[in-house]
Amino acid sequence: MHRRFIVPSALAATLLLAIPASASTGTVGAPGIGDPYYPASGNGGYDVSHYDLRLTYQPATDLLEGTATILATTTQDLSRFNLDFGLDVSEVRVNGRKASFAKTGTQELEITPAGPLAKGKDVSVVVRYAGKPSELKIGGWTAWARTPDGGVAAQEPESAVWWYPSNDHPLDKATYDISVSVPDGTQAISNGVLVSQSSKLGWTRFNWRSDKPQATYLSTLAVGKFDIKTDRTADGLPVLNAYSKDLGPNAGAARASIERTTEVAEWLTEVFGPYPFNALGGYVPNVTSGFALETQTRPFYSPRQFANGANVSVVVHEIAHQWYGNSVSVDGWKDIWINEGFARYSQWLWSEKEGEGTAQQLADYVYAQHPADDPFWKVKPGDPGPDKQFDIAVYDRGALALQALRNRVGDETFFALLKGWPTEKAHSNATVGDFLRYAERVSGKPLATLFDTWLYQPKRPALPAAASAGITKGAVSSRAAVRPERPASWKKIAATNTIHDHGDHDGQGGHGGHGGHGGHGGQDGHSGHSGHDHR
Repeated sequence: MHRRFIVPSALAATLLLAIPASASTGTVGAPGIGDPYYPASGNGGYDVSHYDLRLTYQPATDLLEGTATILATTTQDLSRFNLDFGLDVSEVRVNGRKASFAKTGTQELEITPAGPLAKGKDVSVVVRYAGKPSELKIGGWTAWARTPDGGVAAQEPESAVWWYPSNDHPLDKATYDISVSVPDGTQAISNGVLVSQSSKLGWTRFNWRSDKPQATYLSTLAVGKFDIKTDRTADGLPVLNAYSKDLGPNAGAARASIERTTEVAEWLTEVFGPYPFNALGGYVPNVTSGFALETQTRPFYSPRQFANGANVSVVVHEIAHQWYGNSVSVDGWKDIWINEGFARYSQWLWSEKEGEGTAQQLADYVYAQHPADDPFWKVKPGDPGPDKQFDIAVYDRGALALQALRNRVGDETFFALLKGWPTEKAHSNATVGDFLRYAERVSGKPLATLFDTWLYQPKRPALPAAASAGITKGAVSSRAAVRPERPASWKKIAATNTIHDHGDHDGQGGHGGHGGHGGHGGQDGHSGHSGHDHR
C-alpha cells in the first residue's frame, strides 16, 4: 500500500516553483503542507477536524457522485485555500455561501470564499463532485482499482485525491463519517463501525464512522460483493472481516489468515498497550495487486498475499500498524521508520512467540545475508529519500535497529518503550528524533550513536559496532562470512516483502509505492536491491 504518488525530488520541486509566490505568503493558504518528500501533498492555512462524505457509487460504470462536508479551523487569515482533489467539482460552499473555485496542477482545488476567513475560526466547506476515479490519472496512474464487481480505494502515501477532497497529508488527521449508497446486493466497506444500513428503491446505503483521528491515506472504500463475517472481541470491540465472493483458490488461505485478526490484536495489546480504535477487522477484495495496507481499523489485503497459503505474519504487520503508523503517525514521510521498522519487528516478535525463530536469530540472519557492498546498506531507514521510502532496508534494516536498541537497553526497558510510546503519543504525529529522545528519557542511556549507526549511516555497521549491539552472533568466521541457520519463520516473513509493492505490473495503474519490493520475497528469503522495480 505504498507508492510514490507525487513525483518526488527534482520534478516535484519544479512543480512547486511553478506556483505563484503569492500562494505561499499573505492570506493565501500554501498549496503544500511542507513535506520535502512530497511538496504538493497537503495544504496550509487550516486544520481539518472532521470529514462527512455522502457518496453514491455505480459499479457498472465506475461513476462516483459525492458531497463532502469538511469541518476545519483556520490557522491563518485566509482569502484563498486549497484542497487536494482530482475529480470534477460542480459546486463549493464555504460557511454556507457559494465560493469560486478552480482546478490547478494535477490535484489542487483552489477555493476562494465569498469573504475572507479570519485566523482561528471554525469553517465548513461543502464540495459537490462526480467522476470516474479509475479514469483519473495523476503521474500516469490511478490509486483506484476497478474490480469485476466494484472498486477499491487503498494506497499510500495518497489515495484520497481519487474519491474525496481533503488536506491529504498525515499531519492533518480527522474523524470520519462515510456514507455510501450502492445497488442492492452490493456492499460498501469502509473504516470504523457500521452504524446503520438501509435500503430504498434498489439501493442500499452503508454508514460508517471512525471516531478517532485518522490520516487521509488510511481511509478506504471498497464496493463489491462480499461475504461479511462479524463478531466481537472479549472486550466488546466489533470485528468485521469481508471477503470477495470471487477470490478463487486464495479464498481459504485468506480466511485462515484474517480470521486470526482478533487473536493477533489481543497479543499485540500485550506488547503495545490498549488497542487505539473503535473497530477491528480486515478485507480482501478481488483485485490483482499484491500489496497490503494498514487502512485504519480494517486493513486491506490483496488475494495474492495468500497465493502460497495462509500467512498470519502479514496480519501481524498490518495490525501492528494500528499502533505504529495509525495512532502515532509520521510527522513527515521521511519518518517512515517509525511505521515500518516497528511493524516489521512485530513480525519478528510473533516469530519469537510462535517458537519459529527469535528476533535475535532473525537479526543475525538479516545482518549476515547482506555483505558490506550490498546496496541494502546504502538506504538510510531514518531518512531514506522518496525513491527509497519503501525499500526493503526500511523494513529489515529498520527492524535490525530495534534489535540493537533492545540489546542496548535490555528487555524490560525495551518492552516498556514499545508499550509507552503509543500511549504517550496516541493519535498524534512524531519524528524519528522524537522517538530517540523518548527512548533516551525512558532508558536513561545515551542512544544517539546507536541510532546514527543503524538508521542514518549509508553503510553496513562495522563488526565492532554490530558486535557491541549484539547483532553478529554466528555471522562471521575468521576468514569468511558464515550465514546463520535460517529461522523457520523466515519464509513466511519474506513472503510479505511485497506487502507494500504497488508496482504497476499488477495492471491497475499503481506507480510502485514500495519502490523496491518488487524484487523481494524469493523462496530463499534473499532481498532484491533495486529501488525502482516497477515491473
